[in-house]
Amino acid sequence: MKIFRLLPVAALLVASLSAIAIAAPKSIKVATDATWPPMEMVDANKKIVGYDIDFLNAVAKEAGVTVEFKNTAWDGIFAGLDSGKYDAIISSVTITNERKAKYDFTDAYTSIGQILVVPKTDRTSKTIADLKGKKVGSQIGTTGAMEVKKVAGVESKTYDEIGLAFEDMAAGRISGVVCDEPVAAHFALKKKEYKEKFKIVGKSFTKEGYGIVVKKGNKELVALLNKGIKAVKAKKLDAKIHAQWVK
Repeated sequence: MKIFRLLPVAALLVASLSAIAIAAPKSIKVATDATWPPMEMVDANKKIVGYDIDFLNAVAKEAGVTVEFKNTAWDGIFAGLDSGKYDAIISSVTITNERKAKYDFTDAYTSIGQILVVPKTDRTSKTIADLKGKKVGSQIGTTGAMEVKKVAGVESKTYDEIGLAFEDMAAGRISGVVCDEPVAAHFALKKKEYKEKFKIVGKSFTKEGYGIVVKKGNKELVALLNKGIKAVKAKKLDAKIHAQWVK
């Protein structure tokens, strides 16, 4: 009798495992704010490219899924995930406790820090605090903006796109920009119209991990993406991608 009673349980277990396997997605839609070079940007051919794009494509290949990227403005990117417009976000999103309270994250796939960029004519400023009484720009809703707002006496000015902050600094409307280190290097050291005007000062003053964001409770997708991230790192593909985009 015990044998016959166990058979339905075993059958249910097999069925449950099969359902989980079937539930694994074959393709996912992923949002990115492609205004954050070299991590995510639009090239001359209107194609979304960058470190995050190549990294997630490598992750997806290892995980056995395909990715459709959707260029999405930062100020609405989390709302789009909430409403189901896409399955995940990869857009230089720092893993913070505040964000983890509302969303699930994959393992961190790279780490960065915030850094300050000022005009080359500024020969004294090394930190945000040195710009008291002046305006400092950052992208709205980013950890850079949060860091600027922590400093008393500095006026925070936020922008929908980080490139607009650098435009304003070139025009003399703000005195500094705070952003992720790779982005700072792109604008201050590589962009031809700015590299003679701007400089990075001091050292990065935060340590942050980027993660892929999914809806709270979507453990299956997190597990699938983490599987891909582990494989990419084990094969050292992340180092090749880093060398290509972050120089």
